[in-house]
Amino acid sequence: MNFTRCDTTAAWAALQAHFGAQGCHLDLREAFARDPGRFDAFALQAPEVFADLSKNHWDLATRGLLVELARECGLEARRDAMLAGAAINTTESRAVLHTALRAPPGQGLFSDQVHGVLTRMLDFAEAVRDTSSSGIRHVVNIGIGGSDLGPQMVVPALEAFGHPKLTLHFVSNVDGHDITPVLRRLDPAQTLFIIASKTFTTQETLANAAVARDWFLAQGGTDIGRHFVGVTTNLPAAAAFGIHTTFGFWDWVGGRYSLWSAIGLSIAIAIGADHFRALLAGAHAMDRHFATAPLETNLPVQLGLLDLWYRNFHGRTSRSVAPYHQGLKRLPAYLQQLEMESNGKRVDLAGEPLPFGTSPVVWGEPGTNGQHAYFQMLHQGSDVIPVEFIAVKHATHPHADLQAKALANCLAQSAALMLGKTTEAALTESAPTASAELGELTVARHRSFPGNRPSTTLLLDRLTPHALGALIALYEHRVFTSGALWGINSFDQWGVELGKALAGDLLPRLAGPASAADGDGLDASTAGLLAWLKSA
Repeated sequence: MNFTRCDTTAAWAALQAHFGAQGCHLDLREAFARDPGRFDAFALQAPEVFADLSKNHWDLATRGLLVELARECGLEARRDAMLAGAAINTTESRAVLHTALRAPPGQGLFSDQVHGVLTRMLDFAEAVRDTSSSGIRHVVNIGIGGSDLGPQMVVPALEAFGHPKLTLHFVSNVDGHDITPVLRRLDPAQTLFIIASKTFTTQETLANAAVARDWFLAQGGTDIGRHFVGVTTNLPAAAAFGIHTTFGFWDWVGGRYSLWSAIGLSIAIAIGADHFRALLAGAHAMDRHFATAPLETNLPVQLGLLDLWYRNFHGRTSRSVAPYHQGLKRLPAYLQQLEMESNGKRVDLAGEPLPFGTSPVVWGEPGTNGQHAYFQMLHQGSDVIPVEFIAVKHATHPHADLQAKALANCLAQSAALMLGKTTEAALTESAPTASAELGELTVARHRSFPGNRPSTTLLLDRLTPHALGALIALYEHRVFTSGALWGINSFDQWGVELGKALAGDLLPRLAGPASAADGDGLDASTAGLLAWLKSA
């Protein structure tokens, strides 16, 4: 379909002028002092997620120009094309329909196929969860990328809804240090292995699957067909491995958008069919918000516009995600793939090089751990890094004092980033650990904070399956929004392939005996490293 790249629009030129005249000078402290209603003006409620966008470096004029940019780029038409099943993944001529996986029966494309697989998968999950009959106590998900990161993020996030007699394990890295300690804890008679690979050719997954099968047989395991299940469309390859129970999905489901599909089998086993359906329902609620809410009040759109504003006008190359809920400890890693694999592109849909940056680096840790690690840089470092705080109002644990401390720290950090501390204020304070040999002014300069550092806060009432589904879908549509404005294909990942191909060439060189020909055709650095690794 036709597309209009953001930098070719009148709104882009207007944003450049606006940024130079006032956008780059915005001070959040002054903005709040001028406008007591700023919080309300930049607060948004979407399904399950309340967002405070007021501590960001924008004003109503900025937001208005960004919305106009979205309209000039045809964002609404591109969104509607995706939801209608158009092949918006142009480099692979594929539709992008992860939203169909969470639509209620009869309300989405390919509904009969989707719900046929879903019902069969959930029936299987419930059979495994009947531990007195199945005998299963451990479930090991072997996958990588989208076949690992989604389930590995969701299962601990929803630990409060997990089966009390089942332990979930996740193996992804081809480094044997990943699978070996997992296998030590298992009894083959009580273990189910899920081999998650759409094509059943993923190098890392198949290598770990082979190790798991060898271990299973060596430990006296019998009936591979009962203890190994495949999430794949390559039925002959799975059968050759010894797998007879498989669940497939479709080429319009990208790996990083696949936890809603049969890739979510480990999630379904952990939380059960009803809660898995609630996860889907939460995502569908956010899908409807994205599809129908006006751009001005559409939370995924507003976040995507804010991302473009920071990346292309403020020059911010990084964003930190700080979830103040331990269950969301794997969310930053999940978002790294979702955003950086989707929008880490350097050419537009026509294959033309882009004259501007795309995906920022996404990184983070749960609070309050992050406060004692990298927040020093956020507060006093030379780079300004937008921060995304995520907090949950009601905990599922009984320790009210700990919950209050977590929430207080979350609010305090966003306030501290914005407010900072002047040198003059620091001079009025005592600093017991400060060196007595330095002058008071020098110490005060070390203890001052520039402030005016931006942040977004996302709040959930409870971390339920429905709420988590909505939160994940929010991020998916946000990534779509920024990618559509940049005019890139957010749904291919050719950058993953080159390293795989080179590894395939290097593997036999590493495995064989040392030879003078080992370095043939390699660059000098790789040849030298290979020789060192093969030396006695």
